[in-house]
Amino acid sequence: MSDSFGGTVEKNIPENVEWIDDAFYIKRTRFGLYTSILKEPLGQHFITGATKDGVISISRWHLMCLQEGTLDDYTKVINSGVVGGKL
Repeated sequence: MSDSFGGTVEKNIPENVEWIDDAFYIKRTRFGLYTSILKEPLGQHFITGATKDGVISISRWHLMCLQEGTLDDYTKVINSGVVGGKL
């Protein structure tokens, strides 16, 4: 699961946050986007998107896939970024 995370961790979690599914809460960023913050590992930024409902929906789906081990079923590498041949 740790390979799904970036490096950002929320340091100050308010006491009155509404935990969704007892797994994450949603924070509005200073740029008007929404970010889900995980309960475990505490404060880990998870999914960012344009709408609160969209971030809730995708956060639930992504966590479900991580629990079931099915995330790779929905992941596809289109281009590896490797340039072949001699440059």
